[in-house]
Amino acid sequence: MCHLFAMSSGPTPISATFWLLDAADSLDAAPRRSPDGVGLGAIGPDGAPRVLRQTIRGSADTEFARQPQEITATTFVAHVRHASTGRASDENTHPFVRDGRIFAHNGVIEGLRQLEDELGAAGLEVAGDTDSERYFALITREIARHDGDVGAGITSAARWIAANLPMYSINMILIAGGELWALRYPDTNGLYVLRRGPGGRNARHLDHASPFSEIRVRSVDLLEAPAVVVESERMDEDPRWRLLDSGELLHVAADLTMTSETVLSGPPAHQLTLDELRPQAAVSQTTAVPEHPVTTASSVR
Repeated sequence: MCHLFAMSSGPTPISATFWLLDAADSLDAAPRRSPDGVGLGAIGPDGAPRVLRQTIRGSADTEFARQPQEITATTFVAHVRHASTGRASDENTHPFVRDGRIFAHNGVIEGLRQLEDELGAAGLEVAGDTDSERYFALITREIARHDGDVGAGITSAARWIAANLPMYSINMILIAGGELWALRYPDTNGLYVLRRGPGGRNARHLDHASPFSEIRVRSVDLLEAPAVVVESERMDEDPRWRLLDSGELLHVAADLTMTSETVLSGPPAHQLTLDELRPQAAVSQTTAVPEHPVTTASSVR
Protein backbone atom coordinates (compact mmCIF):
# COMPACT_ATOMS: atom_id res chain seq x y z
CA MET A 1 0.00 0.00 0.00
CA CYS A 2 1.02 3.63 -0.23
CA HIS A 3 3.16 4.65 2.72
CA LEU A 4 2.47 7.90 4.53
CA PHE A 5 4.88 9.66 6.84
CA ALA A 6 4.57 13.04 8.54
CA MET A 7 6.46 14.78 11.31
CA SER A 8 6.30 18.07 13.15
CA SER A 9 8.96 19.55 15.39
CA GLY A 10 6.74 22.43 16.45
CA PRO A 11 8.26 25.90 16.41
CA THR A 12 11.85 24.59 16.21
CA PRO A 13 13.24 23.90 12.72
CA ILE A 14 15.18 20.64 12.54
CA SER A 15 17.29 18.91 9.92
CA ALA A 16 16.04 15.49 8.83
CA THR A 17 17.44 13.07 6.27
CA PHE A 18 15.08 10.89 4.21
CA TRP A 19 15.64 7.78 2.15
CA LEU A 20 12.36 7.11 0.32
CA LEU A 21 13.52 3.65 -0.76
CA ASP A 22 15.84 2.45 1.95
CA ALA A 23 16.92 -1.08 0.99
CA ALA A 24 19.13 -1.56 -2.04
CA ASP A 25 17.14 -4.58 -3.18
CA SER A 26 13.63 -3.46 -2.20
CA LEU A 27 12.32 -3.41 -5.76
CA ASP A 28 13.57 -6.94 -6.40
CA ALA A 29 12.60 -8.29 -3.00
CA ALA A 30 9.00 -7.19 -3.22
CA PRO A 31 8.06 -6.95 -6.90
CA ARG A 32 4.33 -6.90 -6.22
CA ARG A 33 4.84 -3.68 -4.33
CA SER A 34 7.23 -1.87 -6.62
CA PRO A 35 6.39 1.81 -6.16
CA ASP A 36 5.16 4.09 -8.93
CA GLY A 37 6.52 7.26 -7.38
CA VAL A 38 8.01 8.84 -4.28
CA GLY A 39 7.76 12.33 -2.87
CA LEU A 40 8.88 14.52 -0.01
CA GLY A 41 7.34 17.78 1.14
CA ALA A 42 8.15 20.22 3.91
CA ILE A 43 7.12 23.55 5.36
CA GLY A 44 10.30 25.54 5.94
CA PRO A 45 11.06 28.10 8.64
CA ASP A 46 9.69 30.79 6.33
CA GLY A 47 6.34 28.99 6.06
CA ALA A 48 6.79 28.23 2.36
CA PRO A 49 6.05 24.73 1.04
CA ARG A 50 8.74 22.73 -0.74
CA VAL A 51 8.10 19.48 -2.62
CA LEU A 52 10.46 16.99 -4.31
CA ARG A 53 8.90 14.17 -6.38
CA GLN A 54 10.10 11.33 -8.57
CA THR A 55 8.07 9.09 -10.87
CA ILE A 56 9.27 5.47 -10.87
CA ARG A 57 8.67 3.39 -13.99
CA GLY A 58 11.57 0.98 -13.43
CA SER A 59 14.73 0.38 -11.44
CA ALA A 60 16.57 3.07 -13.44
CA ASP A 61 14.27 5.71 -11.94
CA THR A 62 15.11 5.04 -8.29
CA GLU A 63 18.33 7.04 -7.85
CA PHE A 64 16.56 10.03 -6.25
CA ALA A 65 14.58 7.73 -3.94
CA ARG A 66 17.68 5.88 -2.75
CA GLN A 67 19.85 8.96 -2.20
CA PRO A 68 19.66 10.78 1.15
CA GLN A 69 17.56 13.93 0.99
CA GLU A 70 18.32 16.37 3.81
CA ILE A 71 15.78 19.09 4.57
CA THR A 72 15.59 21.69 7.34
CA ALA A 73 11.99 22.45 8.23
CA THR A 74 9.39 22.36 10.99
CA THR A 75 6.86 20.06 9.31
CA PHE A 76 7.45 17.19 6.89
CA VAL A 77 5.46 14.73 4.80
CA ALA A 78 6.75 11.80 2.72
CA HIS A 79 4.88 9.40 0.45
CA VAL A 80 5.64 6.23 -1.47
CA ARG A 81 3.01 5.69 -4.16
CA HIS A 82 1.60 2.34 -5.20
CA ALA A 83 -0.83 3.47 -7.87
CA SER A 84 -4.50 2.58 -7.49
CA THR A 85 -5.84 5.12 -9.98
CA GLY A 86 -3.82 6.82 -12.72
CA ARG A 87 -0.56 6.04 -14.44
CA ALA A 88 2.96 6.50 -13.14
CA SER A 89 3.62 10.16 -13.95
CA ASP A 90 4.92 13.33 -12.36
CA GLU A 91 1.47 14.88 -12.06
CA ASN A 92 0.13 11.79 -10.28
CA THR A 93 2.97 11.53 -7.77
CA HIS A 94 2.32 12.65 -4.19
CA PRO A 95 2.51 14.90 -2.31
CA PHE A 96 0.37 17.59 -3.93
CA VAL A 97 0.55 21.34 -3.23
CA ARG A 98 -2.28 23.87 -3.25
CA ASP A 99 -2.61 27.25 -1.55
CA GLY A 100 0.52 26.69 0.55
CA ARG A 101 -0.69 23.30 1.79
CA ILE A 102 0.90 19.89 1.15
CA PHE A 103 -1.25 16.76 0.95
CA ALA A 104 -0.80 12.99 0.62
CA HIS A 105 -3.37 10.16 0.58
CA ASN A 106 -3.42 6.40 1.06
CA GLY A 107 -6.53 4.59 -0.14
CA VAL A 108 -8.98 4.24 -2.98
CA ILE A 109 -11.95 6.41 -3.96
CA GLU A 110 -14.18 5.39 -6.87
CA GLY A 111 -16.94 7.32 -8.63
CA LEU A 112 -14.57 10.00 -9.89
CA ARG A 113 -17.01 11.37 -12.44
CA GLN A 114 -19.46 12.11 -9.62
CA LEU A 115 -16.63 13.69 -7.65
CA GLU A 116 -15.70 15.86 -10.62
CA ASP A 117 -19.32 16.96 -10.98
CA GLU A 118 -19.32 17.92 -7.31
CA LEU A 119 -16.04 19.83 -7.68
CA GLY A 120 -17.16 21.88 -10.66
CA ALA A 121 -14.84 24.86 -11.10
CA ALA A 122 -12.83 23.74 -8.06
CA GLY A 123 -11.53 20.85 -10.15
CA LEU A 124 -10.13 22.93 -13.00
CA GLU A 125 -6.63 23.02 -11.50
CA VAL A 126 -6.41 19.24 -11.13
CA ALA A 127 -3.44 18.25 -13.28
CA GLY A 128 -3.45 14.46 -13.04
CA ASP A 129 -5.97 11.64 -13.11
CA THR A 130 -5.81 10.35 -9.53
CA ASP A 131 -8.56 10.10 -6.96
CA SER A 132 -6.07 11.59 -4.48
CA GLU A 133 -5.64 14.93 -6.23
CA ARG A 134 -9.40 15.27 -6.62
CA TYR A 135 -9.83 14.48 -2.92
CA PHE A 136 -7.36 17.28 -2.16
CA ALA A 137 -9.24 19.65 -4.49
CA LEU A 138 -12.45 18.93 -2.58
CA ILE A 139 -10.72 19.56 0.75
CA THR A 140 -9.29 22.82 -0.61
CA ARG A 141 -12.73 23.98 -1.73
CA GLU A 142 -14.27 23.10 1.62
CA ILE A 143 -11.53 24.91 3.54
CA ALA A 144 -12.38 28.05 1.55
CA ARG A 145 -16.09 27.53 2.25
CA HIS A 146 -15.28 27.31 5.97
CA ASP A 147 -13.33 30.59 6.02
CA GLY A 148 -9.92 28.94 6.05
CA ASP A 149 -10.65 26.43 8.82
CA VAL A 150 -8.54 23.46 7.70
CA GLY A 151 -10.03 20.95 10.11
CA ALA A 152 -13.58 21.89 9.14
CA GLY A 153 -12.68 21.66 5.46
CA ILE A 154 -11.19 18.18 5.84
CA THR A 155 -14.20 17.05 7.83
CA SER A 156 -16.71 18.37 5.30
CA ALA A 157 -14.90 16.81 2.33
CA ALA A 158 -14.43 13.44 4.04
CA ARG A 159 -18.09 13.32 5.08
CA TRP A 160 -19.24 14.04 1.54
CA ILE A 161 -17.06 11.26 0.12
CA ALA A 162 -18.15 8.81 2.81
CA ALA A 163 -21.80 9.54 2.10
CA ASN A 164 -21.69 9.60 -1.69
CA LEU A 165 -18.84 7.62 -3.25
CA PRO A 166 -17.68 3.99 -3.24
CA MET A 167 -14.45 3.96 -1.25
CA TYR A 168 -11.89 1.71 0.39
CA SER A 169 -9.88 4.22 2.45
CA ILE A 170 -9.40 7.98 2.63
CA ASN A 171 -6.45 8.12 5.03
CA MET A 172 -4.66 11.42 4.51
CA ILE A 173 -2.07 13.84 5.84
CA LEU A 174 -2.06 17.60 5.27
CA ILE A 175 0.54 20.09 6.46
CA ALA A 176 0.40 23.87 6.29
CA GLY A 177 1.90 26.79 8.19
CA GLY A 178 3.71 24.57 10.68
CA GLU A 179 0.55 22.59 11.48
CA LEU A 180 -0.32 18.98 10.69
CA TRP A 181 -3.63 17.17 10.20
CA ALA A 182 -4.11 13.42 9.80
CA LEU A 183 -7.32 11.48 9.15
CA ARG A 184 -7.87 7.73 9.32
CA TYR A 185 -11.10 6.40 7.82
CA PRO A 186 -12.38 3.76 7.90
CA ASP A 187 -10.37 0.99 9.63
CA THR A 188 -9.15 -0.71 6.43
CA ASN A 189 -5.65 0.86 6.51
CA GLY A 190 -3.56 1.81 9.51
CA LEU A 191 -2.35 5.24 10.59
CA TYR A 192 -0.32 5.66 13.78
CA VAL A 193 0.81 8.61 15.89
CA LEU A 194 3.74 8.94 18.29
CA ARG A 195 4.40 11.86 20.59
CA ARG A 196 8.17 11.79 21.02
CA GLY A 197 10.02 13.72 23.72
CA PRO A 198 13.61 14.88 23.25
CA GLY A 199 15.67 11.75 22.67
CA GLY A 200 12.63 9.49 22.56
CA ARG A 201 12.45 6.67 25.09
CA ASN A 202 16.17 5.75 24.93
CA ALA A 203 17.87 9.16 24.80
CA ARG A 204 18.70 8.75 21.12
CA HIS A 205 18.21 10.70 17.92
CA LEU A 206 15.31 9.70 15.66
CA ASP A 207 16.03 6.86 13.26
CA HIS A 208 12.82 5.36 11.87
CA ALA A 209 12.68 2.71 9.16
CA SER A 210 9.70 1.05 7.51
CA PRO A 211 9.51 -2.74 7.89
CA PHE A 212 9.00 -2.83 4.11
CA SER A 213 12.18 -0.86 3.26
CA GLU A 214 10.20 2.15 2.10
CA ILE A 215 10.98 5.41 3.89
CA ARG A 216 13.76 5.79 6.39
CA VAL A 217 14.09 9.01 8.38
CA ARG A 218 16.92 10.18 10.59
CA SER A 219 17.21 13.37 12.60
CA VAL A 220 20.08 13.97 15.02
CA ASP A 221 18.37 17.21 16.10
CA LEU A 222 15.59 15.16 17.73
CA LEU A 223 18.04 14.00 20.36
CA GLU A 224 17.34 17.37 22.00
CA ALA A 225 13.96 18.41 20.58
CA PRO A 226 10.45 16.95 20.79
CA ALA A 227 8.36 15.90 17.79
CA VAL A 228 5.10 14.29 16.76
CA VAL A 229 5.31 11.57 14.11
CA VAL A 230 2.46 10.10 12.03
CA GLU A 231 3.06 7.00 9.91
CA SER A 232 1.18 4.24 8.10
CA GLU A 233 2.93 1.70 10.28
CA ARG A 234 5.06 1.58 13.40
CA MET A 235 8.65 2.29 12.37
CA ASP A 236 10.39 1.57 15.65
CA GLU A 237 9.74 -0.40 18.85
CA ASP A 238 8.46 2.47 20.98
CA PRO A 239 5.37 1.12 22.82
CA ARG A 240 3.72 4.54 22.80
CA TRP A 241 2.62 4.33 19.16
CA ARG A 242 -1.14 4.70 18.97
CA LEU A 243 -3.36 3.54 16.13
CA LEU A 244 -5.80 6.32 15.24
CA ASP A 245 -9.44 5.36 15.57
CA SER A 246 -11.56 5.05 12.46
CA GLY A 247 -12.94 8.49 11.71
CA GLU A 248 -10.41 10.26 13.93
CA LEU A 249 -9.01 13.59 12.76
CA LEU A 250 -5.74 14.44 14.51
CA HIS A 251 -4.44 18.01 14.64
CA VAL A 252 -0.89 18.92 15.67
CA ALA A 253 -0.64 22.67 16.22
CA ALA A 254 2.46 24.74 15.54
CA ASP A 255 3.43 24.47 19.23
CA LEU A 256 3.03 20.64 19.15
CA THR A 257 -0.28 20.70 21.02
CA MET A 258 -2.21 17.59 19.93
CA THR A 259 -5.98 17.40 19.72
CA SER A 260 -8.20 14.87 18.02
CA GLU A 261 -11.87 14.42 17.24
CA THR A 262 -14.00 11.67 15.77
CA VAL A 263 -15.46 13.39 12.71
CA LEU A 264 -16.85 10.29 10.96
CA SER A 265 -18.77 7.58 12.77
CA GLY A 266 -19.96 4.29 11.36
CA PRO A 267 -18.98 2.77 8.02
CA PRO A 268 -19.06 4.56 4.66
CA ALA A 269 -22.28 4.39 2.70
CA HIS A 270 -20.48 2.44 -0.06
CA GLN A 271 -17.63 0.54 1.58
CA LEU A 272 -15.53 -1.39 -0.93
CA THR A 273 -13.72 -4.62 -0.04
CA LEU A 274 -10.43 -5.72 -1.56
CA ASP A 275 -12.32 -8.24 -3.69
CA GLU A 276 -14.44 -5.44 -5.14
CA LEU A 277 -11.51 -3.24 -6.16
CA ARG A 278 -10.03 -3.22 -9.64
CA PRO A 279 -6.93 -5.50 -9.73
CA GLN A 280 -4.49 -2.57 -9.82
CA ALA A 281 -6.24 -0.88 -6.91
CA ALA A 282 -6.41 -4.09 -4.89
CA VAL A 283 -2.66 -4.69 -5.27
CA SER A 284 -1.98 -1.08 -4.23
CA GLN A 285 -3.73 -1.65 -0.89
CA THR A 286 -1.93 -4.84 0.09
CA THR A 287 1.56 -5.55 1.36
CA ALA A 288 4.06 -8.13 0.17
CA VAL A 289 4.60 -9.52 3.66
CA PRO A 290 2.37 -9.61 6.76
CA GLU A 291 2.46 -6.53 8.94
CA HIS A 292 4.29 -6.75 12.24
CA PRO A 293 2.01 -7.43 15.22
CA VAL A 294 1.11 -4.19 16.94
CA THR A 295 0.57 -3.75 20.65
CA THR A 296 -1.20 -0.47 21.17
CA ALA A 297 -0.50 1.65 24.19
CA SER A 298 -3.00 3.83 25.94
CA SER A 299 -4.15 6.87 24.00
CA VAL A 300 -1.79 9.81 23.79
CA ARG A 301 -3.72 12.85 22.73
